[in-house]
Amino acid sequence: MRSSTRFPRSVYSVGDEPDARFTLANERTFLAWIRTALALLAGGVALDLLGLDLQSGFRLAASLTLVAAGIVLPLFGWLNWAATERALRRGDALPGSWLGAFLGVAVTLAGVLLALAILLR
Repeated sequence: MRSSTRFPRSVYSVGDEPDARFTLANERTFLAWIRTALALLAGGVALDLLGLDLQSGFRLAASLTLVAAGIVLPLFGWLNWAATERALRRGDALPGSWLGAFLGVAVTLAGVLLALAILLR
């Protein structure tokens, strides 16, 4: 059953209503990405505000990396949620996700910057 009153229409006007368990699992995954983004934001802000005895340039770069990832991750999570929901509604294979790779790169970069900040203090 298609619904043109639910938001976003670009998702809910496609295909048929899937099993609610799959839709709810997709939503829980999206909310997990939101929680991860909030943790990245909090970590980036805390790293900058705590004034740790680290090399300030690398500490700031690590902090900005975490904050930037925390800002971008919800958008990527939303796009992934929508693509997955459309695939569920069409009965298509689920799309691959590169969110884990993005997050891995961002956290690795922040970790390398922090290691440099510690070594060069």
